[in-house]
Amino acid sequence: MERLRGADIVARTLEALGVTRIFTLSGNHIMPVFDALLDTGIAVVHVRHEAACVHMADAWGRLTGEVGVALVTGGQGHTNGAAALFTALAAESPVLLLSGHAGLNEIGRGAFQELAQAEIARPTTKASWTAGSVAALGSDLARAVRIAREGRPGPVHVSLPVDLLERAVPASSVRIPGPEAAAPRETAPEPDLVAALAAALEAAERPLVACGPALCDAAGRAAMAGLEERLGLPVVGMESPRGVNDPALGAFAEILARADLLVLLGKPLDFTLRFGDAPAVAPGCRFAVIDPDPALLARAPAGRLVVSGLADPRPTLAALAARGRGNTGHAAWHREARAALAYRPPAWADLRGAGGRLHPAELCRALDAFLARHPAGTLICDGGEIGQWPQALVRAGRRLINGVSGTIGAATPFALAAKLQRPEAPVVAVMGDGTFGFHMAEFDTAVRTGIPFVAVVGNDARWNAEHQIQVRSYGPGRTRHCDLLPTRYDAVVQALGGFGALVTDAADLPAALEAAQASGLPACLNVMIESVPAPAIRRPD
Repeated sequence: MERLRGADIVARTLEALGVTRIFTLSGNHIMPVFDALLDTGIAVVHVRHEAACVHMADAWGRLTGEVGVALVTGGQGHTNGAAALFTALAAESPVLLLSGHAGLNEIGRGAFQELAQAEIARPTTKASWTAGSVAALGSDLARAVRIAREGRPGPVHVSLPVDLLERAVPASSVRIPGPEAAAPRETAPEPDLVAALAAALEAAERPLVACGPALCDAAGRAAMAGLEERLGLPVVGMESPRGVNDPALGAFAEILARADLLVLLGKPLDFTLRFGDAPAVAPGCRFAVIDPDPALLARAPAGRLVVSGLADPRPTLAALAARGRGNTGHAAWHREARAALAYRPPAWADLRGAGGRLHPAELCRALDAFLARHPAGTLICDGGEIGQWPQALVRAGRRLINGVSGTIGAATPFALAAKLQRPEAPVVAVMGDGTFGFHMAEFDTAVRTGIPFVAVVGNDARWNAEHQIQVRSYGPGRTRHCDLLPTRYDAVVQALGGFGALVTDAADLPAALEAAQASGLPACLNVMIESVPAPAIRRPD
């Protein structure tokens, strides 16, 4: 009689649910799953740090809409990985973190790496629990995948006790759930809600629609553009911690302050919108809030909420677009808003560095030209200050940023996942020298597994975001403890088996980018840059 271990049930369920790739770091508690995965078609990407696993799963989820799966061991393996869940949660990315766990039969007896893992992960997930039986493992995984994708997407954690993974049961007693068991339930807007929202948009003079991070993938951006064209009013996606000062949105702060109706489609009213307070939002501006999370409907300022309802943002976008063209009187406002969003200071075209250092704008001009020659390429932006410049100036077929959490360090893991998902096109990850240090060991992963990408490190030898805070808040005479060495990060990558080049002249950067791409290796261009603040775009009065 065939018998299946709990680990076999885990592996077969993941495959049945459509998982094709798992990002993992080995450890005692999960070795039964490693063994079981050998009998599936699931690819395993074995990395160097557990947080990198979760960041890779996060990027996979954002780029594909599938649930990205990370598998780590228990104890500190779990806490290392769980730290990266915060970035995925803020980005509304569908992620499943599976963690090994001390055996249930040893809990409370001083088990190896015994830890309250589900409780640790709970604040940074939509749901978090510990599997309780072999029989429930399949349904646990199906439930986790469904929760991660439905409503407001986000990470889910399940701990897998090792004794359950090792225990064998008759195969005849096991039911492996299929994709239907994990299918997310979509909440479409009621017709009356769509009608009320459309009426509010028509009645407003200067309406503005803001969509949340989950809609900032390729499909979501296409839907937003379609709605804007259909209704003839501004529709923006917000996924940056800079919020109203997101340089990718140009002079967004200017039009937000003038809007008389702010429609939030899956976009939380939070710090990125200055909580809806004046002067960021006009005191008389009204709000319409459509969200799958009932808790967010109550955030609108008292007395200013004119429309609200529970619904998923994607079907709401589609339902609004299906109603046809709205108020043609919005044409002038739409043109004004688009001009503000597209605005970039003309002086940026002439910014130059000096003394062997590039201005970030020079770096971006070369990147923009490179990605124009590779329209299917992916741009990844990370880092406190340097990451903001390419968001403002570099056009790309698709883009990943660190997201609303504002946490830096994910660029290299993001790049590996992006290249695996679209291997035929370049991936360029722009990061600061501080960011590079978080996951430099993943260049070993990239070399070992043959995943080429190009890291462009803006090296100003400091934690510049914090340095700029010191300058602004305490004065230039009190800038301490944020300095780094002007390290040869290109040489580090070369030592790990990749391609590296040092760039100190803007004229050399285009050729360096092409050489890095042509090398077929994980590459690092160590670009010495001037230490300047991130851009804050304002149009002259």
